[in-house]
Amino acid sequence: MGNVRTNRVGEQIKKELSQIIQREIKDPRIGFVTITDVEVSGDLSQAKVFISVLGNEDQRNDTLKALDKAKGFMRTEIGRRVRLRHTPDFVFKIDESVAYGSRIETLLTEINKTKGEEEE
Repeated sequence: MGNVRTNRVGEQIKKELSQIIQREIKDPRIGFVTITDVEVSGDLSQAKVFISVLGNEDQRNDTLKALDKAKGFMRTEIGRRVRLRHTPDFVFKIDESVAYGSRIETLLTEINKTKGEEEE
């Protein structure tokens, strides 16, 4: 996987980006966003930013569009806050594993409910 340096950079970027998205970006399309992970490439040229967005497909897409639009601003901010020679290019991706996890929880709850009803 990543080495210690890229992991450390990823963590820093994750922390700073979370604050920037919550406090600095005033785009109404950005809903409730959680950055779940940041994977920085070995040469630090790219950072995949995995996000979890509360809401439906449309809200997720709107949030992605808004984040893409604010990318330049975020890079500048990260450049100021995180000491790197080159600020990586951000690629925002919906973290499907989070959606997947909550979907499974919902299904398990439903299954357990059905089971309980059958046993009565």
